[in-house]
Parts: sequence; structure tokens; C-alpha cells
Amino acid sequence: MAHYYGKNKEQIRRLIYIVSAVLVVVAIVLVYTSGEDQSQPADEYRPIVQTEKKQEPESEPEMEMPKPEELIGEPNSQAESLIAEAVEALKATPTRIIEARDRLNETFSLKMNAEQREFVREQLAFLSGQWLFNRQIYPQDNLCGSYKVQPGDLLSNIGKRYNVPYEILMEINNISRPEALQAGQTIKFINGPFHARIYRSTFTMDLYLKDTYVRSFSVGLGKLGYETPTGLWRVVPGGKLISPTWTDHETGKTYEAEDPDYPLGSRWIGLEGIKGDAVGRTGFAIHGTNAPEEIGVTGSRGCIRLHNGDAVLMYNLLVSSESLVEVVD
Repeated sequence: MAHYYGKNKEQIRRLIYIVSAVLVVVAIVLVYTSGEDQSQPADEYRPIVQTEKKQEPESEPEMEMPKPEELIGEPNSQAESLIAEAVEALKATPTRIIEARDRLNETFSLKMNAEQREFVREQLAFLSGQWLFNRQIYPQDNLCGSYKVQPGDLLSNIGKRYNVPYEILMEINNISRPEALQAGQTIKFINGPFHARIYRSTFTMDLYLKDTYVRSFSVGLGKLGYETPTGLWRVVPGGKLISPTWTDHETGKTYEAEDPDYPLGSRWIGLEGIKGDAVGRTGFAIHGTNAPEEIGVTGSRGCIRLHNGDAVLMYNLLVSSESLVEVVD
């Protein structure tokens, strides 16, 4: 028994030596790794280093509107043929609205005389009341369609999805307020964005949905010394405002929307210049007016004035960052 106990005691002593040695090694490793942790934090605690991104050149904005063509003296035979096809489509039963629209819109890439151009504009403006500014959806229309509202959908998000302001979706679908949207209902959407081209020589603004002409508006432009710059503009992100407070920097007077002489109408669509003489120009906008007699003439300090009802419509159509406005002579 004593022999067994002595042998067992020796084994225990050896085990203690081994465990002690292991503990010493572990302690050394812990000290070493602890030193590493203080100089090199673990990934989950390592601060994120913000590296400065190389500034990429801004991409050329996509111009969807057809380039303006000069008028010619004689009728264009190709345009005349397209117009005839459109007229036939309108006479058909049932009326082929979309085909007529597309044939007429093709003529905008052609040189036409004044009579042809005016006829095409009038017809397309009339047709826009049928295919665009109501709830009717026509087969084979790539500019409008139907969408079934899903649970959790917001009208503003649907508008962003299709590059149009939610206000125009409310208008064409007879939705009284955004909160009235209901899951399961089918609404009409418009495949945006809308763009505009302004002609300084005629005080005219042409509205396009992508590359399709919609209608025209009369505008007021900058007076002598404050001429509205030509070039390409973009609707400023966050630049669409309803009756904003405005300070006249020449007089220092500040105007509020309720003031009887408030000059901006009810809508302001801020613009930023991105091409041509417009580059770097700020403070310009499309807005309403309290002086309708100055529509069709030069009277502003460079902004584009519209009749107040037209300004509201443009506010409901142009989308921040995506809609382009081109000013030409």
C-alpha cells in the first residue's frame, strides 16, 4: 500500500510540473497576444479608414428629346406620308391612338414647313389628353401602363420607380391624397421622366415625355441684361418648392406667399446649369407669376415664368435630378 501511494504521489508531482509548464506557456502567449491587440485591434473594432474617392467626371446627361430641326419652305413629303398614316389611324374603328401618336412624333426628326409643324403639334397636344392625362390605358403603349398596388406601397415610391412625381399619379388616377392608396387597386403609371425645351425666339416651352412631344406652353423670359442663359439645365435635387419665401437681392425685401405682391406664383422648380452657357449658373428656376401680362415677353431676371396653372402642371411632371430643361435660341 505504501509502495502504491509513493508511486502515485510521484505521478501527481510530474502532472503538476507538466500543468505548470503549460500554464507558463499560455501566460506568455496571452501577454504576447495582448500586446498585439493593443497595436492592432480586432477587425470588429478597427476604425474604418475613409479613403478619398477619385472624382469621376460627371457623365453626359442623356438627351431623349429630338433635336430641333429648322423649318423649310416646301412641305416635306416624308412627313406628309407619316401625317397621312396618323390620320388614317385616327379614322379607324376602333381608333388607333398610340399608332397615330407615334407616327406624328416621328415627324419631329424631320425638317418640315411651318404648316406641317403646327398641325403635328396641335394633333399631338390633343392626343395627349386621351392617352396621357387621364386613366385610360391603351394596348401597346410603352409610355403608360397599369400597376397593381402591393401591401406597403407608397405613392411616392411608385413615382420614383417610374421617374415621375407622385402628384401626376394622383391626378390621372383621381386619388384625393397619397394616404388614400389601397393595396389591391390597379392604377395607371407613366414611364418618365419628362423633359422640356424652351425657345427664346418664340417664348415657347415644349414638353416631352422621354422623346415624345406632349404639348407647348407660353413662357416669360429674362429681360435685357438678365437674359435667360442657353444650354442644358437639370431640375435641382430638393429644388421643387411650394410658395417658398423669396428675397429680392436688389431691394432686400423678403416676400412671403401670403403677401399680395408675392411674385413667384405657387410653384418653384429650381434649375442647375450642366452644359453650354448654363454651366455653373445657379438661382434660376421655372415658376409662376403675379404678372401674367409678362408671359410671352422678356420681363424676368432670368427665370422662366409660366401662368400659375401651367407652373403647377410642370411641378407635377418634372422630377428632381432626372428631368432636363434645354434653352435654345
